[in-house]
Amino acid sequence: MMKKAKSKKKIILIILLCLILLLVVGWAILSVSIYNENFNKRFSSYEPLMLHVEDFEGLQCEPCEFTSDKGQKLAGYLYSADSDPRGIIVIAHGLGAGQNSYMDCADYFVHHGYYVFAYDATGNDKSEGDGVGAIPQGAADLDHAISYAESRFPELPVALFGHSWGGYSVCAVLNFHPEVKAVIECCGCNRSSDLFEAGGLDQAGSVIYTMMPFIRLHERLHYGKYAAKTAMDGFAASDAAVMVVHSADDGVVPIRYGYDLYYEKYKNDPRFVFQRFENRGHNFIFSQTGYLREFYADMNRWAETLDYDIYDAENAERFQNEKAAYIREHLDREKLTHDLDPELFDGFLAFYDEHIG
Repeated sequence: MMKKAKSKKKIILIILLCLILLLVVGWAILSVSIYNENFNKRFSSYEPLMLHVEDFEGLQCEPCEFTSDKGQKLAGYLYSADSDPRGIIVIAHGLGAGQNSYMDCADYFVHHGYYVFAYDATGNDKSEGDGVGAIPQGAADLDHAISYAESRFPELPVALFGHSWGGYSVCAVLNFHPEVKAVIECCGCNRSSDLFEAGGLDQAGSVIYTMMPFIRLHERLHYGKYAAKTAMDGFAASDAAVMVVHSADDGVVPIRYGYDLYYEKYKNDPRFVFQRFENRGHNFIFSQTGYLREFYADMNRWAETLDYDIYDAENAERFQNEKAAYIREHLDREKLTHDLDPELFDGFLAFYDEHIG
């Protein structure tokens, strides 16, 4: 009887362990599936709001191409003006579209003494890739973009400029390019998985923390060294000067995931410059007037006046067509393309000049 009881308990224990294993595996699969739904997809710039070289007087652009980590071809753009450059600034864009949204930034820098090399990351706009893959892809693509820029202009010092996803990338990539002279990081985070955690907290609350070990393992298995290194690791691996810009009300990448961490450790380090805003959010950090924010608000009010449900799938095509027509009729492209905060960008320029020149 004793042997039968022990055997029964053993079977029950094995069943419980199998159930626990199935739950863990199922939760891991669900976690990675949610991650991929949010990040592993293609992103394209919205045509009615796209910027064009012709919008900027004297701006020149040379399209080019380079290869990234998995052999995928990425679209590159070398911006220049009629001046002898002091260095080359590589721009890493945010998640959601390619480099197009940062053309006004490129225009500013090239008219103040620099080449700018920008590119569409994997799965964005004109670059190859069925999807982004994962957040560490940003660091991988930037690694290869820097190498390409250095091969084109080996005599020029290199600086980096990144926003959001690009903000994380320009810091993490210092692990692989310690020769970079200066970095301006805007609205970024320390760890690649932070973007999933920050967004998940808004949607699912603290349950997101139970997913994070599986997300980090997923990134590490697929991206190796790129997933293993953080922005803080990059700071330690490099002597580059670093400027960190963030807004306290950033709802996409909360300030605690980047700026606050860096400030805590480096606030007294002369290599670092910190600029904190209170009410610029995430997407309008560079704006002087907030024109585009106001335009979106007006467009949302217009959408509320339409006599059909814009959220009904049957009306999706109609709404997209009418929305595009509204933008083309009401958007002031001069304000759109010339809304950079001059004081902020003069500060960026002074920072680059000091550490590159």
